[in-house]
Amino acid sequence: MMTQQRQVTFQLIPFTAASFLGFLAIGIPLPVLSFYVQDRLGFSPFMVGIIIGLQSLATLLTRRYAGRLCDTAGPKRTTMFGFACASAAGALYLASVACADHREFALAVLAAGRLVLGLGESLFITALASWSIARVGTQHAGRAMAWSGISMYSAVALGAPVGLAIEHLGGFVWVAACAVLTPCIGALLAARWADAAVATAAASASFVRVLQKIWAPGLSLALASSGVGTISAFLSLRYRIDHWAGAGLALTGFGFAYIVMRLLFGGLPDRLGGFRTGAISLFVEAAGLFLIAQASTPAFALAGATLTGVGYSLVFPSLGVEALRRVPGENRGIALSAYLACFDLGVAMAGPSAGVVAHRYGMSAAFIAASIAALLGLSLVCSDRLLLRPRTMETIC
Repeated sequence: MMTQQRQVTFQLIPFTAASFLGFLAIGIPLPVLSFYVQDRLGFSPFMVGIIIGLQSLATLLTRRYAGRLCDTAGPKRTTMFGFACASAAGALYLASVACADHREFALAVLAAGRLVLGLGESLFITALASWSIARVGTQHAGRAMAWSGISMYSAVALGAPVGLAIEHLGGFVWVAACAVLTPCIGALLAARWADAAVATAAASASFVRVLQKIWAPGLSLALASSGVGTISAFLSLRYRIDHWAGAGLALTGFGFAYIVMRLLFGGLPDRLGGFRTGAISLFVEAAGLFLIAQASTPAFALAGATLTGVGYSLVFPSLGVEALRRVPGENRGIALSAYLACFDLGVAMAGPSAGVVAHRYGMSAAFIAASIAALLGLSLVCSDRLLLRPRTMETIC
């Protein structure tokens, strides 16, 4: 058994590496985009939130397209197309810097880059996940998805301090150049692999109908994901406003905690149940976000970011277990797509919503609002659990 697990892990490492390189195009610019929009172009925190959220919005709107393209054209072509889009987004960042003296036009070019990056992310993460599952078999699909999440947050955790360091050395133009380069390396890596066979698509339930079945865990995930969006968009500014050093370290703390929890405790939803693990995770996430809001020193803010990572790490698999239980096995693909769309929606809405709160009530209030959102997700999970119990008893009777 241990030998088989090691073999599966070795098979997944190349896919994780390619996904990591793609996500570096997201993680490296992420902590400095707010500086570029607010300091260089001179726009408000609300506009910072809009620019950050555009990527997730584009990912949300292209989820179905990415899945369909992967099924019809194969995961290899879809992966290569996704990497090309991610690299093109970096090129648009460079174009924005070139016309920064015309700030409205520069902002529009930057926004276009964020939209193209959202499409690229949707394509390469969907295709690489499908490709890796085809390689190791559906019996190891959970492990493959877990490693996919690790690659994403590893890129955010490591990309944050790297991005801040690059921006300090060469400005945003160097950051944009890195965003062009890393997906190209990922494409070179993936180009060497054999493509997976394209299976004939089976009939599936409608996207809307599946959403109606999984709306409770999906909405809870969206509310929980608002905390991730708020940290991504405003944690660096929270440090800047209070004249603290170490914003990159705090983002790394979040990502590191997320990864460690996934590696060490990823099986908790199966052992304790999705509801119980999800409820505990949401509470811990809310506590971490509140600690960031109330932090009076960078050490407390770091602790809050790390605690948020601990809590949020198991929200996705915990609520995902419950979502997938509500649909038949032949519709798991469309259910997962709908569930991922809920994650995209939460992150996309977090930036603008937190931007409005920060603009009116201050930066700390944005993290309080995110903490409240996590608690609302917890309340929804508990309410949904109570509503399901009578149905379960009726089924038994």
